[in-house]
Amino acid sequence: MNKELIVNATAQGVEIAFLEDKKLVELHHEHADANFIVGDLYLGKVKKLVPSMNAAFVDVGAEKDGFLHYSDLSPYAKSLLKFTQHCMVQTNENMVDFDKFTVESEIVKTGKINEVLAGKPHILVQILKEPIAAKGPRLSCELSLPGRFVVITPFNDVVAVSKKIHSSDERKRLHKIIESIKPKNFGVIVRTAAEGKNTAELHEDLTDLVASWKQLQLNLQGAEPPKRVLSEQSKATSILRDLLSADFNRIVVNDKKLFVEIEQYIQKIAPDKAHIVTHHNNSYNIFEQYNIAKQVKAGFGKTVNMPSGAYLIIEHTEALHVIDVNSGYKSTSSNQEENALETNLEAASEIARQLRLRDIGGIIVVDFIDMKLPDNKRKLQEAMEEFMRNDRAKHAVLPISKFGLMQITRQRMKPEVSINTAEVCTACNGTGKITSTHLLIDDIETRMNYLLTHAHKNLKLCVHPIVASHLTKGLWSLQNKWWWKYKTRIGISSSTDYHLNEFHFFDSQGEQIKI
Repeated sequence: MNKELIVNATAQGVEIAFLEDKKLVELHHEHADANFIVGDLYLGKVKKLVPSMNAAFVDVGAEKDGFLHYSDLSPYAKSLLKFTQHCMVQTNENMVDFDKFTVESEIVKTGKINEVLAGKPHILVQILKEPIAAKGPRLSCELSLPGRFVVITPFNDVVAVSKKIHSSDERKRLHKIIESIKPKNFGVIVRTAAEGKNTAELHEDLTDLVASWKQLQLNLQGAEPPKRVLSEQSKATSILRDLLSADFNRIVVNDKKLFVEIEQYIQKIAPDKAHIVTHHNNSYNIFEQYNIAKQVKAGFGKTVNMPSGAYLIIEHTEALHVIDVNSGYKSTSSNQEENALETNLEAASEIARQLRLRDIGGIIVVDFIDMKLPDNKRKLQEAMEEFMRNDRAKHAVLPISKFGLMQITRQRMKPEVSINTAEVCTACNGTGKITSTHLLIDDIETRMNYLLTHAHKNLKLCVHPIVASHLTKGLWSLQNKWWWKYKTRIGISSSTDYHLNEFHFFDSQGEQIKI
């Protein structure tokens, strides 16, 4: 599978499109003034303890206070509080030596948050989820710093290896290497990308992360909350860190500064892949050239069409997302069950893509076309799980219920990507219906009667050309009837800029009369 990353830098920020075999599967936006990126570490101030929720609200500088639940406190919360206080009062001559830091006893899983955070102290937290709608950011005290091959977790000594590395011998090898090079007071999680890497590569990655932790200690010196003390890398480099693999064959950037930054990053983490970074330096829009703009317009509407003629209807409610699968004009076989299975499999592939593309999180309910055979339902579920295998967000796919519905849960870490590909019709306000012609004439005459009784003379009515034709047609036209009824001539003109049920009255000076 060919993987491409197209980076479009503008004055407003950076847009990043991730393509698999030329098909858009992820779209990321990093605004120039973006705050509260997932992974950022903040020094916050506990503002409110809520024992009934066993949670606290922490001021990290967002419009709404961040939410910190007891389950996200980390077993080493006492150590974290102690470390934070020491770093805030440290001096250049009296720096905290993390290797010699004494880790406190773990807190109990069934404890109360008001016991741990009594006195509402300053606390070091990490952004778990960005602010969504009216909610503030979701916070965690289980700090982690991700690298290319490993993730470090301060205050513990646990070494864990990704279960996605299937070889038990390889897992044992990696575990042994990390145990031999790991600094004290740091836990290490070995990522899937570490498979096959040697000690030098793992040590370099680990050293960089420890250096970041030391920088965080310096940033805490004399700090006052709320303050960001350690920021995630830019979205472009964080995506590269998580996604770069052997079949990643092209990265195209339209900004020279960003091109150099990404090239240097690739040179550092994967020197053999440095040649895949290219600079787009012509005047043609980069998203247009790589067919991304067209895919965005086709992929973000309420209705999503598929090549076979089948289509999806995607609706969002307050509690969940609902996706309806429709067969359209697709009918390749006289067997209804076969048609249903084929359409559902095509839909499953597109649904998996849409979840990544729109970054839809929470509960998703999919209404597939009804199938009777249990084997076909099982095939569909297995196919859905396979299509979602490349999805980096945590997710779960449940079996199809007896009502033909599949439930999917997907981790939500930031607001859903929403791009308007259609505008609300000014004539019908999105309802699909406009005022009846008979009612429109009544509205015009009511307004006209009001104006004439309030000493307005020489009125001129401007309407859509079709309406104008209706008002002036024939000897006994409505215009002539009004002349007979009101004893005054009403001028009628038309404008193609008006929608069908739009009308306005003007005075003798050509000024629009507003009521």
